[in-house]
Amino acid sequence: MDVHAHELIVVGGGLAGTRAVDEAALRGVDVGWISKIYPIRSHSGEAQGGINAALCNHPDGKDDSAERHAYDTTKGGDFLGDQDAIQIMTNQAPITVREMEHWGVPFSRFADGTIAQRPFGGAGFPRTCYGADRTGHFLLHATYQKYLTMRERVHLYDEYYAIGLITEDNTCHGIITFNLHTGNLEAFVSHAVIFATGGSGRNYGRTTNSYSSTGLGVTMPYWAGVPIKDMEFVQFHPTAIIGKHILMTEGARGEGAYLLNSEGERFMKRYAPNSMEIAPRDIVARAIETELREGRGINGEKYVHLDVRHLGKKKIDERLPGIKAICEDFLGIDPITKPVPIRPAQHYTMGGIDCDTTCKTEVNGFYACGECACVSVHGANRLGGNSLLETLVFGEIAGRNAALAVKGKGKPTDHSLVKEALRKKEAELDELYNRGGTENPYEIRDELHAIMDNEVQIFRNKEDLEKALKGIRDLEKRFHNIRSISKGKVYNYDKTWTLEIKANLDISEVITLGALVREESRGGHARTDFPTRDDEKWLKHTIARFTEDGPELSYKPVTITKWQPEERKY
Repeated sequence: MDVHAHELIVVGGGLAGTRAVDEAALRGVDVGWISKIYPIRSHSGEAQGGINAALCNHPDGKDDSAERHAYDTTKGGDFLGDQDAIQIMTNQAPITVREMEHWGVPFSRFADGTIAQRPFGGAGFPRTCYGADRTGHFLLHATYQKYLTMRERVHLYDEYYAIGLITEDNTCHGIITFNLHTGNLEAFVSHAVIFATGGSGRNYGRTTNSYSSTGLGVTMPYWAGVPIKDMEFVQFHPTAIIGKHILMTEGARGEGAYLLNSEGERFMKRYAPNSMEIAPRDIVARAIETELREGRGINGEKYVHLDVRHLGKKKIDERLPGIKAICEDFLGIDPITKPVPIRPAQHYTMGGIDCDTTCKTEVNGFYACGECACVSVHGANRLGGNSLLETLVFGEIAGRNAALAVKGKGKPTDHSLVKEALRKKEAELDELYNRGGTENPYEIRDELHAIMDNEVQIFRNKEDLEKALKGIRDLEKRFHNIRSISKGKVYNYDKTWTLEIKANLDISEVITLGALVREESRGGHARTDFPTRDDEKWLKHTIARFTEDGPELSYKPVTITKWQPEERKY
């Protein structure tokens, strides 16, 4: 039995996890870092458009401020975000961006040498700092390179696959993993654990998320008794290329791209006449979906055009080279000369592991940050440019607070819980992998994707959500009759993918039930049968707890410090 001991365990190789590792290591803590793929392959590297901060470098942004950034974020999230957390993030934003500049991020520049900024949806000023359209890639490499300077304090376990928490008496003592190299279960014990496992997009079929972005990172704590929050709020990015669902950055619209329907009309004038194409994502996604439903898709098909041709070759080559390459490689289209066919796709998970502004959860010693967490800075709808900011700000906060809690304690020497935790996990997995039934788990996965794509989508209603909930629960019953799983050990993805399917079923049930019960429209949750926001009944967070009979829902208040809810107009 392999047991690894560290003062702190960080799970997740993306930007939040890497920043948490950096911060803890800078504070002299012994860190065990778990990542199921090599860190610089993480989905954070796919983030294109930029990171928000009130730097006031843009000629039209001289009057910007952290407070205005906080207001825009609060309004953009349809007033469901916790304003204390939002203000922490926006106050820290300029410091964080300048820190990244000093760490070597090659930001694009204005002529005077300052960091370039461009408009993004829902922002009152151009405050999105960017490195062409590869901002996430640059940030991820810079934070990873920082780790490389501190490897004596960090042990990276790449291609280790976390599958469960070790808990007792409402305290987290470590995690259990698959070593993908050997197929063996290995345990990690520590005084604290940080989860930074990313979003849950792969419970949808039409998603911009990488194949590694599944619901398991949120479901593991959920199974272990950690509550999860606001999972019904799912963001659909307005512009993903058809067929492949690969992201076309909001930066394209920030640079001046048009959205055109079959009549060649810039249709956003009907939905957000002041902001047009740089309205918040929920508004733009609903606008495109409405155009498609009313028959104004290109050539009668389910897509509209993203048109950057008028920006010119020089600007596209300098500021949007990534999406140009994507269009050429995946569509055979040069966006300099042809418009890009796009439609909305699932993109981001606003909900996640319930945590406070220190990244602590209600389970002692267990922290969460990044997209898997819900400190609730995004509320019901995330503004573009705030996700990379959240990963860095709250990755640092999680790393700092966990480090302060464990520093000086040394590596845990009491491994008494490990044997029993491993025995339970082995029994669970044996039962899962040896059911000997007739169902193909991958057919169940594909049917789940169809349910989520068709019934738990941009526009929702009671009939569709009830149908979806029944369908998901039927799939859960069928999952109990899956075939036995491959017995191979080394890099046996049949095992890990099957576990992810189980997690995606459970997390989809939470999303769907939360959406069915919430009888209002707010941000990314749009009910056609309850088309208005209802602050009297629904200005509150949804909390879901795991039970063997399904999710148990409760609610808690939104933290309002400064801005009372108002109508969103753009």
